[in-house]
Amino acid sequence: MNKFSRPLLAGIACTAALAPLAVRADTNEDLAALRAEIAELKQEYAARVAQLEARVEELETSGASVPGEGARTSVAAVATAPVDAPASGGTASRNNAFNPAMSVILAGTYANLSRSPEDYQIAGFLPAGDEVGPGERGFSLGESEITLSASVDPYFSGSLTAALTGEGELEVEEAFFRTSALPAGITVKGGRYFSGIGYLNEVHAHAWDFVDQPLAYQAFFGGQLGQDGLQVKWLAPTDLFLEFGAEVGNGDAFPGTRQDSNDFNTVALFGHAGGDLGDSIGWRAGLSWLEADAVERAYEDVDALGAAVTNAFTGQSRTWVFDATLKWAPGGDSRRNALELQGEYLQREEEGRLAYDLDGAALDGRYRSDQDAWYVQAVYRFAPRWRAGVRYDSLDSGDTRIGLVDDGTLVAADFPLLAPASPSRVTLMADWSPSEFSRLRAQYAWDDARDAGSTDQQWLLQYIYAIGAHGAHKF
Repeated sequence: MNKFSRPLLAGIACTAALAPLAVRADTNEDLAALRAEIAELKQEYAARVAQLEARVEELETSGASVPGEGARTSVAAVATAPVDAPASGGTASRNNAFNPAMSVILAGTYANLSRSPEDYQIAGFLPAGDEVGPGERGFSLGESEITLSASVDPYFSGSLTAALTGEGELEVEEAFFRTSALPAGITVKGGRYFSGIGYLNEVHAHAWDFVDQPLAYQAFFGGQLGQDGLQVKWLAPTDLFLEFGAEVGNGDAFPGTRQDSNDFNTVALFGHAGGDLGDSIGWRAGLSWLEADAVERAYEDVDALGAAVTNAFTGQSRTWVFDATLKWAPGGDSRRNALELQGEYLQREEEGRLAYDLDGAALDGRYRSDQDAWYVQAVYRFAPRWRAGVRYDSLDSGDTRIGLVDDGTLVAADFPLLAPASPSRVTLMADWSPSEFSRLRAQYAWDDARDAGSTDQQWLLQYIYAIGAHGAHKF
């Protein structure tokens, strides 16, 4: 071996010995790079999923929904509307990030009523406001709703629904923020919103199955219960749909009244459960509780001689609501044939003081009532664009105790609106939806909700047109 071969052999041996180390170093660098890339993808994916879920939640509960029906009966049906791109997207995405989804609802009715609606009042129940009754005779412009909604950022979304009445008055129906990034299925909503109690209360008018609300809602809530306050919901991480919620509000809606106080004047608790029975049946059931305080909740009545008087209730109102919904569609496709059965039972206790003739005698005594109401309805889709439905309403004024009558100060005839009664109504409807964005409806009702007298036969024709964003529909 010459003098050059020995160093050469040594260099080859060193290279052979170090080669695996170099390969291992390169491998470690590649693994680190891959892990970093995977971590980045996970973060982007998590952010994207959170934004999609927030958008779906926003569309499901916003007023942007239109008359058309979804194609599935599943409780967990997901909207397919486009979702705002993440803020980290391209120039076009960044420019559109603050453009809200917008919708406009146009509605109107024609009413042919056999009895005058001017004196409409549900017998046996304290009057609940101007929203009670079938509306005016002849042609009327219904509420025109304008809704704006969008994701504010990765943490909040917002929605505003303004209603323009037929009289030209602009009202804020809903205006709230909602969280979209809280952990463990928790969502917080604040501002003005329709309460989550019951089933129908959260549904906007253009998405009702009938022209008007059940008598139970008219008598117990004056139409729809709105809250100015705060709502917390928790969606359980289970296959079975389980949702629980709590609300506090200022009470500035029937059956409560707003008070000059820093306290919460309305408290509500509710829970809902639901799921699928096979591929064709979906169900949901719920239980809700509402407590509200009222101070001089006034209403108009007449005394035993027929003279007008103003009375007022001051006390506490507690309401329980049980709701149940069952939907059937062959294979889960509700576009051709579908049947929906839905109903609610409401029970209310009120206890406090009832003032009589505030502007005259100004008498005051104890008051207590225990009343209930329920309705059940069935709506059947018998063709792709056609539906027919029937609804039955029943109320019971129950056991009402008026202290001024019990002690002989006044007679029962001084409170004619509170005389025992069992109001009821039967309603038939048929509607045609030329597209997802329009609906024409005909409705007929035998209304026995008023005091003794002839049945009010009500013919109603309604149109509903939706312009703009199309959100998902409530199950």
